[in-house]
Amino acid sequence: MSATKSKVESGAATRQRLLEAAEELFSEEGFDAVSVRDITEKAGANVAAVNYHFNSREHLVELVMERYINPINDERLARLDALEKKSGAKGAPLEEVLDAFVRPFATQVRKSELSEKLFYKLMGRCLGDRGGLMPRSVEQGFQLMLMRFKKAFGKALPKLEDEELLWRIHFTVGAMIHTMAHAETLNRFSQGNSGSPGMEKTLSRFVRFSAAGLKQELPSEEPRKKGPQEEFLF
Repeated sequence: MSATKSKVESGAATRQRLLEAAEELFSEEGFDAVSVRDITEKAGANVAAVNYHFNSREHLVELVMERYINPINDERLARLDALEKKSGAKGAPLEEVLDAFVRPFATQVRKSELSEKLFYKLMGRCLGDRGGLMPRSVEQGFQLMLMRFKKAFGKALPKLEDEELLWRIHFTVGAMIHTMAHAETLNRFSQGNSGSPGMEKTLSRFVRFSAAGLKQELPSEEPRKKGPQEEFLF
């Protein structure tokens, strides 16, 4: 092996170690709490290595988000395409649309170098931390995915107006993010009574819970009763 080739391979190995170290630290601590020094120390690399291999810490963060969010959104769209092809113009059942939305988390975790626990924590961080800020490539794909699913949810729930539907989808996404990022909190606070369910059981519970919320009928608006003072004003 030539010295040049050896150097290239060594550089690629260092880059991979830095990426894996960053992913694990971001999972455990959150994006804002992890410094460049934390990453390089865990990876056993020089403190300048992050800038050398990724140009900046921010670019490293963006790369981690792209590596984890984009494949999930791509699989979501592929599953929705197949579902809509099968269902035709009538639209797909709500529970099946929800399953297409969350199922990719269970399939993509198998392709990750991270453990299942760290994978879901990292996904929760990617979607919940940083005030919703995402790299442009991630945000564009995310908007496309959400609009496609909003249309599918709308077909399954034709009586809901757009504003109400969007808020219900927002609540559903929030529940999903919280479940991934903070499952350990429930186990700790319940002193283990929440159990340690596998992903299939968790997905099944989530689909049932979210479907019930999405399908909830709007309360009928009753005339507001006037207070004692208002009787004199109107």
